[in-house]
Amino acid sequence: MGKVMEAFCLKNKEKPNNNNMGVSGGSSKIRGEVVLMKKNVMDFTDIRASFTDRIFELFGKGVSMQLISNNQPEPAENGLISRGRLGKAAYLEKWVTTITSTTAGETTFTMSMDWENSMGVPEALLVKNHHHSQFYLKTITLENVPEHGRLHFVCNSWVYPARYYKYNRIFFPNKAYLPSKTPGLLLPYREEELKNLRGSGSRKLKEWDRVYDYATYNDLGSPDDGPEHARPILGGSQFPYPRRGKTGRKPTKTDPDSESRLALLNLNIYVPRDERFSHVKFSDFIAYFLKSLAQVLLPELRSLCDKTINEFDTFEDVFNLYDGCIELPNGPTLKKIRDCIPWELFKELVRSDGERFLKFPLPDVINSTLRRFDDIIAEDRSAWRTDEEFAREMLAGVSPVNIARLQEFPPTSKLKPDVYGNQNSSIREEHIEKNMDDLTVEQAMQWNRLFILDHHDALMPYLRRINSTNTKTYATRTLLFLKEDGTLKPLAIELSLPHPQGDHHGADSKVFTPAPKGSKCIEDSVWQLAKAYVAVNDSGYHQLISHWLNTHAVIEPFVIATNRQLSVLHPIHKLLQPHFRDTMNINALARHILINAGGVLERTVFPAKFSMEMSSAIYENWVFTEQALPADLLKRGMAVPDPNGLQGLRLVIEDYPFAVDGLEIWSAIETWVTEYCSCYYKTDDEVHSDTELKSWWTELRNEGHGDKKDEPWWPEMKTKDELIQSCTIIIWVASALHAAVNFGQYPYAGFLPNRPTVSRRFMPEAGTDEYAELESNPDLAFLKTITSQFNTLLGISLIEILSRHSTDEVYLGQTDNPEWISDDKPRAAFKKFGETLMEIEKRIDKRNKDEKYKNRVGPVKLPYTLLYPSTSDTKREGGLTGRGIPNSVSI
Repeated sequence: MGKVMEAFCLKNKEKPNNNNMGVSGGSSKIRGEVVLMKKNVMDFTDIRASFTDRIFELFGKGVSMQLISNNQPEPAENGLISRGRLGKAAYLEKWVTTITSTTAGETTFTMSMDWENSMGVPEALLVKNHHHSQFYLKTITLENVPEHGRLHFVCNSWVYPARYYKYNRIFFPNKAYLPSKTPGLLLPYREEELKNLRGSGSRKLKEWDRVYDYATYNDLGSPDDGPEHARPILGGSQFPYPRRGKTGRKPTKTDPDSESRLALLNLNIYVPRDERFSHVKFSDFIAYFLKSLAQVLLPELRSLCDKTINEFDTFEDVFNLYDGCIELPNGPTLKKIRDCIPWELFKELVRSDGERFLKFPLPDVINSTLRRFDDIIAEDRSAWRTDEEFAREMLAGVSPVNIARLQEFPPTSKLKPDVYGNQNSSIREEHIEKNMDDLTVEQAMQWNRLFILDHHDALMPYLRRINSTNTKTYATRTLLFLKEDGTLKPLAIELSLPHPQGDHHGADSKVFTPAPKGSKCIEDSVWQLAKAYVAVNDSGYHQLISHWLNTHAVIEPFVIATNRQLSVLHPIHKLLQPHFRDTMNINALARHILINAGGVLERTVFPAKFSMEMSSAIYENWVFTEQALPADLLKRGMAVPDPNGLQGLRLVIEDYPFAVDGLEIWSAIETWVTEYCSCYYKTDDEVHSDTELKSWWTELRNEGHGDKKDEPWWPEMKTKDELIQSCTIIIWVASALHAAVNFGQYPYAGFLPNRPTVSRRFMPEAGTDEYAELESNPDLAFLKTITSQFNTLLGISLIEILSRHSTDEVYLGQTDNPEWISDDKPRAAFKKFGETLMEIEKRIDKRNKDEKYKNRVGPVKLPYTLLYPSTSDTKREGGLTGRGIPNSVSI
């Protein structure tokens, strides 16, 4: 029956135009293998679409492919530039009789193509989908290509039915060509493909559109719902910002400059179809959401029976979020059962790594255990409260990128004095010298022993407005001292408010210092609260700036510009493309449910509705070249020039885990990029004369980061060194930097008292009821000050999702296709890059086990693994691993 059906299909295929077939030079039969995935709904093949496509096949409407010649032109028509001639159309075979699993996955088809030998080696391939539904075209492999042999196409693209396109879908083999070295007859196809990706017009973009274009952040608010739902437009206005991907949605009625939004539960916000999550990633994402929803609802339902609704009364209430309930077994039996489940969503709901059902996983920061040999002898859930851990996390926590060496005392402000008055610090020698091992401030600064975590200037301009909401917080400065054993200890915390008589009167500040060690008096409770206000500042700054702005937002213009201006044939496109995977999709979802008006971020971080406006003020000082790790360390004073050190630097804190591991990763990336670029650019002139590269960099500067286009620090992109440094920065930010500030969120902040995101009342004053409560019940006073119960649940649900690796994760030094490029030299250089990263993994493990490096583990017994590459991890089980550098900003 199958043979009858296939014969019927072949008989009814649309007859191709064979006028392109010549008569001389002989012909060959080229066999091809096509790997694709049919339309799916999450983990399932779309059965309806699959059935309909079979009907189309029966009536001769299949999937056709035509090879394109590299040496014979098409007859020129209507003044068109000569382009490679099309070969005879061939169709995918046995579509009707090939059994498709109900589980979404790859299917392999064959085809046979007639090819005239005189047409040379094919350099491209035209694909037409005459079916009813789209499919995901992964790879095409041709065997026995005359004068070439094997020819491999890495497609990775959704192909919609031909009726949706006004142009032909063209795919190129896994070769890399600079524009000047592209075969002449291939150039028109190369240029037209870029033109198609740029799009035109201002219409609303549909899911099958492949358009990459720019827009401002004008879709965060919903002004039609009332003034309280409006938000400033970021970008192209008084609020500078990177650009985001264009959707073309219609403007709002109230404000024609603002773009309308989709309904909250509609996750189909436009991004080019090939930028959307894979079905595996999307299933993981939905599973994480469902788990988190259940984990939020259960304690909220319980709290309805509590006398203090929406409040934690004791730390035991907080611990109950993680303890008890059903613990899923961690053993081979469950793993075997899980491996038999074909659907990713259900696999994720039934994990085999010991996570509890309907309970939040235990964050590592309170999972500290004291061991003797291999036996657990005690459990310590209070180590997070120590001064040692508070300071260590500035070097090895989830936010290790803000601490700086103190270079002037007292610390000064850069805010305009005519607007904000005197904002310089009120910390003086008498506050700190008593805890500085008999050193003076001058001596300690001379010997690089004083450090600062300074959030004062970033917050003060917004603080009066922030404190008009339910938030009650301060702008903070924290001074720290480097001890002889290489660890830091806090010396003083300054809490500042805008002056009650007006901003121009300067800051209203108070300085707090540590209570005597081991003290249980009121001074210790006050000090714990002071540290909590610092953590609130740092959590908000980390989430909005270090994480969202400095990785997610600044990378998206690079994604857009690369697809608009660099052909898939361009070697720099091939270098950078893996580092852009899923970025546009996750950023679109963030605009939809996280950073929008009333979104999760506004509800869970202290700047509330001023969050994105505040991030715009920080972007005003963003410098692309300072995103390089060596430049960043020098700027913060955390390193000094040293010709004998790695990257020509010497760290002023030898045991600075983020910097130590980061410099090794940076150096490996830089070496890889240098070797790769040298395969295609031999001289600076070749860089300077690269037309696509010039268009890419010009557009990136003038459009993608258009509010910064006139800055003098932009590389001119005229030399190999400028190209290498720029690509290294892009890859570093998209991979390692994002990993360092993202995947430690749940291990460190999943226990929110360690990194509270909101403070709800000010420091209690002596003689008040709040002060009396702090004295009699300091834990209750602490919990009443920081994030409420519901917002705690909402916050840790969010960071649990953000901290999980997907099961289809591709880590730095890995590739999802070993034939990503045909050239041997870059493939060898990439293999070497992966081997280097695996050596770094071994060194990180070794450092974490060396007790002389006290900052790598700390009082909470949590080794620093956030820059552990996981290049050697081929299992890809995902989850809350606290390690691994994905290639891209993908969550």
